[in-house]
Amino acid sequence: MRMRPVLIFDGDCGFCTTSVDVVQRLVRPRCEVMAWQHADLESLRVTEERARHEALWVTPTGRAYGGARAVAKVLLSAGGVWSVLGAVLTLPPVRWAAHGVYRLVADNRGRLPGGTAACAVHGAQARRA
Repeated sequence: MRMRPVLIFDGDCGFCTTSVDVVQRLVRPRCEVMAWQHADLESLRVTEERARHEALWVTPTGRAYGGARAVAKVLLSAGGVWSVLGAVLTLPPVRWAAHGVYRLVADNRGRLPGGTAACAVHGAQARRA
């Protein structure tokens, strides 16, 4: 069993990669970080379809949180002021709004700065699923 949570993101997406780099540098979450393309998804008990759809926070026990909930877990893990922000993201109605904003960004990441053709392909596949 792993000892630390894992943050999984889309390593083919420039926007996602840049976002994760900024989070690692500024927030400093207590986790392993890996692109889903290089992760052993089977051992993490995560499907490729889900990994393409959203960022994931996978606990050492194998529970996966996706999207805005993953972002909240990242912030909670960092401690300090970041954990306060993470806790706020878990509260309704903030949680509901965060989910909507996350989906809007994730579904349009190919249009955002740093977005790549892979982002648009993944977003279209996720919308069809």
